Amino acid sequence: MPHKHNASRRHHIGKMKFKVTNWAEYEAGLRRRGSLTLWISPDALAGWAAPRRRTRGGQPLYSDLAIETTLMLGMVFGLRLRQSEGLLSSVLDMMGLDLPVPDHTTLSRRARTWKPSARGNDRQHVADGPIHVLVDSTGLKVYGAGQWLEEKHGVKSRRSWRKLHLAVDADSGEIIAHSLTDQEAGDASQLEPLLDQIDDKIGQFTADGAYDGTPTYDAVLRHSAGAKVVIPPRSNAVEKPNAQPCCQRDDHIASMQAEGRLKWQTSTGYGKRALVETAMGRYKGVIGPRLRARSFRAQQTEATIGVAILNRMLACGRPISVRCQASTGATK
Repeated sequence: MPHKHNASRRHHIGKMKFKVTNWAEYEAGLRRRGSLTLWISPDALAGWAAPRRRTRGGQPLYSDLAIETTLMLGMVFGLRLRQSEGLLSSVLDMMGLDLPVPDHTTLSRRARTWKPSARGNDRQHVADGPIHVLVDSTGLKVYGAGQWLEEKHGVKSRRSWRKLHLAVDADSGEIIAHSLTDQEAGDASQLEPLLDQIDDKIGQFTADGAYDGTPTYDAVLRHSAGAKVVIPPRSNAVEKPNAQPCCQRDDHIASMQAEGRLKWQTSTGYGKRALVETAMGRYKGVIGPRLRARSFRAQQTEATIGVAILNRMLACGRPISVRCQASTGATK
């Protein structure tokens, strides 16, 4: 990033300042995020019980909607499964609803088989045209002793961690695609699963150098022909002698060699990639940096519900900020 190249003279560079233009609406949205006002629609009441199965086996009592509601309330308020069960039970009692509440054992078991709702139903913002997609990944810890065991007893920790891959709409800030993998999965290998979750046409695709390579360009262009792909090539990257005239990667290499990396970032809008890092920081700050579930399938369910929670909170209120006039002189 540019500040790394100016580290030695950073104190002479004025800090950028931004002003929130919709402060009243944003402040009201922040208050709504902490509201305990709950209601259950008639459709949810009708779909609380599981549909009758026509195959062999026991009849489930709760639908996926009931499991999702209980798990979502627990994640919002940072509760374990037993506490989530108690919270929903008290809420239903205060509302005067005679509905059964999933117990903690059922929640743990059904989290491994829970299926999300139909794709696109949870979108809070509808794009008017091609969207700008930002992609990145972050690590999430899993349950276990980990660092404490290694520090106290000198035992090498074999605990693994998970990688959460996110695709964010640069205009709305909404997470439009995600996937959870183990630590061995590469970032570029999850590009196809992320693109399969996006129904809108992509106008620009921006990612960091981990996604550099011809397969990434081909995958994005197969999804949306004519999309602009902005990925910084490796430092030792060279142009292909027999490349197609419209190869975007070669254009990026030539632009960096002619104008430098900083001007390339400005001309291509690569700086917007910081918004996906903001989304990852929001996930770790609100949902948490650790996965509570033990099994991998339940961890995928936990990540899916966590993403849905963040999108709903974002729909309550999002700041609209504009950059103020840059200050001059040294900062103290």
